[in-house]
Amino acid sequence: MPLLGDPGHREMVTCLESLARRLQRPDAVIVVSAHWEEEVAAITASPAPSLIYDYYGFPEESYHYTYPCPGEPQLAGEIHRLLENYGIEAKLDQDRGWDHGVFVPMKIMYPEADIPCVQLSLLHSLDPGAHIALGQALSGLSKKNILLMGSGFSFHNLKAIFAPEDAQTNAMNQAFEQWLHETCCSTELSEDERVQKLEHWFEAPGARFCHPRVEHLLPLHVCYGFSQKACSEVLKLQIMNKASSMYVW
Repeated sequence: MPLLGDPGHREMVTCLESLARRLQRPDAVIVVSAHWEEEVAAITASPAPSLIYDYYGFPEESYHYTYPCPGEPQLAGEIHRLLENYGIEAKLDQDRGWDHGVFVPMKIMYPEADIPCVQLSLLHSLDPGAHIALGQALSGLSKKNILLMGSGFSFHNLKAIFAPEDAQTNAMNQAFEQWLHETCCSTELSEDERVQKLEHWFEAPGARFCHPRVEHLLPLHVCYGFSQKACSEVLKLQIMNKASSMYVW
């Protein structure tokens, strides 16, 4: 929908374009997408991954997008070693392409498709602490100019997105956004306290309404684990009339 010019995603597109201009141009991008789950951590290792059109019911043009940026097998191999050295079972995947959680933000941020990219899966367990640990393991990367992108959504209740708005659902949306903002940004929290809050995200106000299933929140846990500190910037926006937010470390 962002690539098709949907008005409800205009703020998201503008925000990502602006962010790409402000960030240092990375040597490579690692994307953790909400749309790939495996029993063990999986890493794309092909030098030229294809695209996966993992959606249905959209205009024909949306099934012909291209994004021919290269994969980065050497970086994939290092990620595999780091995870295994950290005690996290991992595997290299030579066949899987990039899902829309990768190619949509990459097409918006880096349309030239000239920055190598690697995708890292979520764990099918959906355990928050295990995803923080994924990020902690990645913090040992030898290359320092790597962009780690958590591609999810701070609000992901599709039924609510397409239902009429009302005061109760708006209040739950806003309450969870406020909790997430404070959890990620507050410098008054110790890192142990921040980890506890992220691991017990489901106790937050409005949590289960905003995330009936947690897969779209977990990329954020990986990014936090990589940085292990309060975020440096929060970007608040509306996506399809829902309060949403992006976090930058």
